[in-house]
Amino acid sequence: MTNYTHWLIRARLKTRQLLLIVALAEEGNIHRASQVLSMTQPAASKLLKDLEDVLGVQLFERLPRGMRPTWYGETMIRHARAALNSLNQANDELQAAKHGQFGQVNLGAITSPGVVLLPPTIAAVKQAHPHLRITIQIESSNVLLEQLYRGTLDVMVGRLSEEHDTDDLRYESIADEPVCAVARPGHPLFDTSPLVFTDLLAYGWIVPPVGSVMRHKFDLMFQELDLQQLSNRIETSSLLFLTKMMQDSDMVSIMATDVARYYADHGLLRILPVNMPCELEPFGFITRRDKPLSPAAQVLLSALKTSAQAVYGKQFAQVAD
Repeated sequence: MTNYTHWLIRARLKTRQLLLIVALAEEGNIHRASQVLSMTQPAASKLLKDLEDVLGVQLFERLPRGMRPTWYGETMIRHARAALNSLNQANDELQAAKHGQFGQVNLGAITSPGVVLLPPTIAAVKQAHPHLRITIQIESSNVLLEQLYRGTLDVMVGRLSEEHDTDDLRYESIADEPVCAVARPGHPLFDTSPLVFTDLLAYGWIVPPVGSVMRHKFDLMFQELDLQQLSNRIETSSLLFLTKMMQDSDMVSIMATDVARYYADHGLLRILPVNMPCELEPFGFITRRDKPLSPAAQVLLSALKTSAQAVYGKQFAQVAD
């Protein structure tokens, strides 16, 4: 049974207090935060002081030119955002139900499953539930995890690494992610036989930016092969720029094999027939343990697992109601 005598009742925590500390974090100034919330500055100051008194900690440092969250404040801000997002989603589901709709679900994915797994999944879900609203974000795992923690994503398909706190996350591995080298159709390298990796070093490269998982693996590959790091390179995370730049030049690049096959199928790039001793860690389904999935999110996750079984040939546990 739920305990209704916990500190929330004693503290008489107000939704406006949650809104205020999030606004303060974003605006950095109580005057602007009060304007955003359409309240007076004295009223905002009192709301904040009342909350700090109840919690027994200082949430914000008062500075000459604004306010800065303390460590306690950062903790409270993170949970306030999650609570407000959950309340917003509750309202969305209620409004959708009133209008005969099914609700909304927010999905994030890294690029490879974004082009291979998501299209058949979304097609199947929309056929079964045409009024279900689906929002999709294609980003790096770090960006998606931040959105998942904030509560703006319900489900993500990405990877976890040692730097991530996984205690509050559910993770179910899907597949490894091999990478390959690519070049434009008609590139001189396709006339080289047999082709070896060092042949590619005579050309300029387009590589992911420093800090990305693929860039780390790429640089590590050079170290393991005892090769000097590339000096003739362009760094970008934009696949649109990469494909156009490669079509107009003899530069080569590295990308996930599933993504490369997508571009090859459309005649934009070709996979170079060379061994790449480089592979990314597995990716998988990631959800939060402390946030129950909405009915819409359960439908989407179940569909993702069904599609993943067909795409990757792996069985997955059923989604619990």
